[in-house]
Amino acid sequence: IEVLALEKTTVIGLGAGVACIVISILIQGDLGAFYDPASIFIVLGGTIASTIISYPGKMLKSLKTVYSMAFKQKRIDLNEDIEMIIKIANVARREGLLALEDAVVEVDNPFLQKGIMLIVDGADGELVKNILETEISFIQERHTQGQNIINSMAAYAPAYGMIGTLIGLILMLRNLSDTASLGPNMAVALVTTFYGVILANLVFTPISKKLKVMSDAEALQKELYMEGLLSIQDGENPRIIKDKLSAFISRRDIRRAEESMQQPNPEVKEIAQDGR
Repeated sequence: IEVLALEKTTVIGLGAGVACIVISILIQGDLGAFYDPASIFIVLGGTIASTIISYPGKMLKSLKTVYSMAFKQKRIDLNEDIEMIIKIANVARREGLLALEDAVVEVDNPFLQKGIMLIVDGADGELVKNILETEISFIQERHTQGQNIINSMAAYAPAYGMIGTLIGLILMLRNLSDTASLGPNMAVALVTTFYGVILANLVFTPISKKLKVMSDAEALQKELYMEGLLSIQDGENPRIIKDKLSAFISRRDIRRAEESMQQPNPEVKEIAQDGR
């Protein structure tokens, strides 16, 4: 079961990081000393330019979607997924595999729908497994491509920060006769390095890691679906299927699920999404 909402940890983390930097600057001195349009231009512009060179346009078009996913929470509840698989298994056990064609209309997840229809169509178990594994592999590959782009930006940003610093130092050294301007010019030269490091370690790298965690969670859910469907196709007992799928969940989550069964479940608005 997937529920989309605002990913609070991303927003809180970015906000907390910016706040810590701003507060530390204000404690030590003037915030305006860290604002330099030329430095921003070379770090952002250079990072974007190198990224455009590194990847084809088709991959870059998806970059906006990739970044947006880091701010969207896709809650995956494996306990509810297992219960849904068990319901499907009970239908198949009572009425046969062909009866799943009517049950598929109640399933919102496209991956699970595809697996059920393959079973209904009489596909061999090995074929079903190969098709679903291939789809999982392709989804992870797409996710990895987006993460690689962001990782590249994390590498380019500090490099362009250093380039900006070198430019500033060269211009400063050409004007050594004006000793009064050496300090301010050195400060401006170092600001570009500051921007590059901040972008790499507060924005690009953390977002890439967040997307990796989210991608792994989605892959685990799809592997659970695949294992459940293959067990249903083999005619296994629903109780055995449940025990098998419970291995996908940590012991802590299992205990939490058992406790929640003793309490009324709150109504949750479900928005099934798999649009990547």
